[in-house]
Amino acid sequence: MLVKWIRCEVTDRQRFDQGQRKWAGLVGEPGFRAQAGGWSRERPGQAHVFGFWESRAFYDSFMARSHERLAAAQSGTFKDTEVLLFDHRFDVKTGFEPYFHDVDLVRVAHLSVHEERVEHFTLMQRHIWNPAMAGSPGMVRGFFGEAPGHEFLVLSMWRAAAERGKYRPEGLTRLSARARTDEDLLDLSGAIVELEPSWTV
Repeated sequence: MLVKWIRCEVTDRQRFDQGQRKWAGLVGEPGFRAQAGGWSRERPGQAHVFGFWESRAFYDSFMARSHERLAAAQSGTFKDTEVLLFDHRFDVKTGFEPYFHDVDLVRVAHLSVHEERVEHFTLMQRHIWNPAMAGSPGMVRGFFGEAPGHEFLVLSMWRAAAERGKYRPEGLTRLSARARTDEDLLDLSGAIVELEPSWTV
């Protein structure tokens, strides 16, 4: 599975929102699985959209044929766009499917890892971080993906916005020390995204 993560600064929120609803036209595209998104909790003008495809080949075909037609409705409503593609490596919890009907919050972490630390980082993700997230109240499912250049995406879905507060900072510090995360990472960024149900396809 391929996941596409789009992050942008919205300049016309109303028109952007209206245009985002037109992505319902993705239904029926070969290889398309799902799309959802919403607004950053920390930066209210920042939108995040997550698209899921069966493979890179299906995605590339869509981009060549239909993307511009669907994207036209949002022209001029945003700036500073970043688009990243990640291949599925493994699930957080088990049996990941790109469903959004039972969640209202997505946590996304984008990590750049030292080349010589990739194996260690991946191992720690499987054996320390994943079990901790999977055991957190409200955490429903998640996805660990990889892109060329030793970049990784951890996307986790949560049942209620209040529940993620139970994944506490002191716990994160303890887990990071066990996993020696600081030795692995070149860079870490991310967002807490409050989903907009009308954007879900």
